[in-house]
Amino acid sequence: MRMMIVCLSLALLPASCGWAQRASPGASPGGFEARARHVAERWQGSADDRAWRQGFVALEVLNPRGWNHVGRVPAWVNRSSHNGAWRLAAELPTDPPADAEVRWPDGAVSQVPLIAAASAYEEFSEPAGLVEEQCPAKGCRSLRVTGVKLGRVPLETSRGTVRMPAWVFTVEGVEQKKVHVAVDPSAVSARPERVEGSTEEVMAYDRVADRPHELRLRYGYGACDNVHGVRVHETDQVVVVGVDKENTDPGRPCPTILESAVTTVTLARPLGERLVLDSGTGVPVPRGLDGR
Repeated sequence: MRMMIVCLSLALLPASCGWAQRASPGASPGGFEARARHVAERWQGSADDRAWRQGFVALEVLNPRGWNHVGRVPAWVNRSSHNGAWRLAAELPTDPPADAEVRWPDGAVSQVPLIAAASAYEEFSEPAGLVEEQCPAKGCRSLRVTGVKLGRVPLETSRGTVRMPAWVFTVEGVEQKKVHVAVDPSAVSARPERVEGSTEEVMAYDRVADRPHELRLRYGYGACDNVHGVRVHETDQVVVVGVDKENTDPGRPCPTILESAVTTVTLARPLGERLVLDSGTGVPVPRGLDGR
């Protein structure tokens, strides 16, 4: 897999063109072990750790702008939504409903507070920050909300995919429903922050069927990097992974090309309930190789 990245500030690359990749913190066994121990100690027992395992940490934007959580909609619908061309043709509840039950994949159950349907409408009906012109005659039309009900929508979280309470709005002339996650923001924990100035090394992981000691890892490296392999540091609570790489010619500029590859590593014991942490950023590695 190869992606060409031109002058973009991405998690895996510095912001300027002509970048020459520095050696990875894991470029030597001793350097990796020291870094990995620090990452593990920083994470284990922290507020981020507790929230990731026991709270509600969303791995996707709850309510992005546009027509979210549904299939493809006509262009005029997205354009109208972008311009804030919403009209209310129904009475919406102004009081929040009772707390809702959320059942996690491991069987645990939480009660989460919800926002009122009127509050959800007020939030998504605002026009985008950059609107070039107010609904040109051929560009958009009114989006008339004619009804609402409380439903559920699948959401990726740190604890797996769950069905979260959501307000489901009916819009006149639009087959798809406008969906807005109804969970009160007070119940949502922020995603853990990466270590300042860090570079992501391992991008994603997956378990290997019928091989509990093995992990498949997708990692990134620069066009001028020589990759020696992937290193692993294990504790009772986490598995820290990093890439052993070095720049083959640090004296010359290197094109901003991001390569990625997949490899398999063998753990000392099955992963179990332990989290996989990236040694570069110090935060959990997302599961699912197909998504990266």
